[in-house]
Amino acid sequence: MTARVAVLSDVHGNLDALTAVRAALKKERPDAVIIAGDHVFQGPDPSGVVDALRDMEASGATIVQGNTDVAVADFDYSAAFPWFTDGVPDTVRAAAEWAHDELGDERIGWLRRLPAERRLMLDDTMVLACHGSPGSQTQGFDTQLDPSVVLELVSRTDARVICCGHTHLPDVRDLGWKMIVNDGSAGYVFDGDPTASWAFVEIDGERASAEIRRAEFDTMAVANAISARGLVGDVYRAATVRTGKLVR
Repeated sequence: MTARVAVLSDVHGNLDALTAVRAALKKERPDAVIIAGDHVFQGPDPSGVVDALRDMEASGATIVQGNTDVAVADFDYSAAFPWFTDGVPDTVRAAAEWAHDELGDERIGWLRRLPAERRLMLDDTMVLACHGSPGSQTQGFDTQLDPSVVLELVSRTDARVICCGHTHLPDVRDLGWKMIVNDGSAGYVFDGDPTASWAFVEIDGERASAEIRRAEFDTMAVANAISARGLVGDVYRAATVRTGKLVR
């Protein structure tokens, strides 16, 4: 029997985009939903996103924590952004602190309790939900990553299918013995297509296939909401949502 899995990640406080993806999922009716971290940082409605995700969790969605969720929940910037060796930019601190204050204690508690990884058994096939890569919230499957490093990373799990995000670039890689499904970003994508990206996976025994799907949302409305907030760096965040390309 074929198991169908929807994968999304990196909503980044963009409730409009998440709502568009949820509408698409309602039509597809997958057997499982995986949400792979980075839920609230950057976008204009972190509280609305958390409430929507908790509703999805109550309906059976598997949700894990991303690196920026650590930044928002606990301000542990070295853990969340180890590449900032010369100090964390003010733009990052401002966005994390704003989201923290917007969420309040109860929602922050939920964000803290999320696991870094979850495993599902679907049709006798193990599926790993993680943010960056197996064992890491901060090391993603970058498109330019050396193949030997990719093999080392996928060897950290026995899972047949690895569902992740972090890079904001949709990417499906079938390595034969393993498949990497990076859905891109359902809220803050970087590939030049200003829509919400997610992935649809089908598993039939040892066979697995996946494709990237897109859901349209009102990018101008979200960009305007970001701009109206007035945080340091919001002009770049708004431009990123409008264009689907990282602007900084």
